[in-house]
Amino acid sequence: MTHTGIGPTAAAPEPCAGAPAPNKMDTKGALGIDDLGFTYVSPKGETVVAIERVSLDVEAGEFVCVLGPSGCGKSTLLFVVAGLLAPTRGKVVLDHTPLPEVGDLYDRISVVFQEYALFPWLSVRDNIEFPMRIRKWPAERRRRQVEKFVDLVNLGAWTDKKPSQLSGGMKQRVGIARALALEPEVLLMDEPFAALDAQTRSLLQEELLAIWQREAKTVLFVTHSIPEAIFLADRIVVMTAHPGRVKAVIDVREPRPRDVTSEAFNRVQRDVMELLRPELRKDEGR
Repeated sequence: MTHTGIGPTAAAPEPCAGAPAPNKMDTKGALGIDDLGFTYVSPKGETVVAIERVSLDVEAGEFVCVLGPSGCGKSTLLFVVAGLLAPTRGKVVLDHTPLPEVGDLYDRISVVFQEYALFPWLSVRDNIEFPMRIRKWPAERRRRQVEKFVDLVNLGAWTDKKPSQLSGGMKQRVGIARALALEPEVLLMDEPFAALDAQTRSLLQEELLAIWQREAKTVLFVTHSIPEAIFLADRIVVMTAHPGRVKAVIDVREPRPRDVTSEAFNRVQRDVMELLRPELRKDEGR
């Protein structure tokens, strides 16, 4: 694995214009991934190594993107970090505690999937409130959380609408609000904008960064898109083709907000593509 820094050497990641930087010293949510592996048996009875010897530390309040070819195990890695899959080797720790020993794990980690996973018979308000009801939060606390995060994702005029009345971008905003309303320390996002059109995707990227700046969450974000990773991340983890290993970790030092048309942005894009190109060729040859 290589670790590289790309961008002006004097510039550390900076907040979006007009937003305070997350205070990482005051936040929880540091992740440690140590020698992680996941192997499973396919329906054909074949042993498949999805990810192999993955090690990565994510600081509390950091925004990290995981980038790699299709089928390299990015989503599997995310599911293991979420505690939805048990690793076959290695471990994940949250603030130095192994995941199986974190009693309040699903109060501290939330997941946003590519699929919207909304209840079609519930309104926007009720979809956001539902996990809080399951946790038996008091009604007043639920109300405050719904109001706060509906406003944060710009859905104030749509709270009584059903999912069938929403666009794809609006549905994903509901999913993000629902995840954040639980006040997790860690937000895991599995290609949440992949199915959206380019304009909506760009807008939601900007909104997500603004929310991250304000809420100071640790974000681990899986994507296929090089520009998306560069626009969002403090660091980019580049994965190898199957089985997934960490090939490189790239510090993105360009200050925020990042100009996707700038020479500096495109230089990072070329450098990341140079790392990915041989992995994409391996993937095509399988």
